[in-house]
Amino acid sequence: MHLEWSRPGVLRVTAHAFEFAALVAAARYVVESAPPDLPEESLEQLTQVLSDYDTQTRHLHEAPPPDRPDRPLARPPCRASGAAAGGPRPRAPR
Repeated sequence: MHLEWSRPGVLRVTAHAFEFAALVAAARYVVESAPPDLPEESLEQLTQVLSDYDTQTRHLHEAPPPDRPDRPLARPPCRASGAAAGGPRPRAPR
């Protein structure tokens, strides 16, 4: 993994897919099973980051892969809905 400043407050990240997938999986885990003392604002920010990631992943699957510039991927990976897909589960009341 490589991090560099693109401009103030903005990082450019170069990572293997498995490294980034591990970070996203950890973020989904936190959203799904956050302890009650986690500030709601932090949970909302993390949920938004994951939503943005999911949107960008869909766009990525519509673009031609780097090794086959003439053809887009056949289809994006199948995602179930809700917690089975890593989506947020309802939080327990505080």
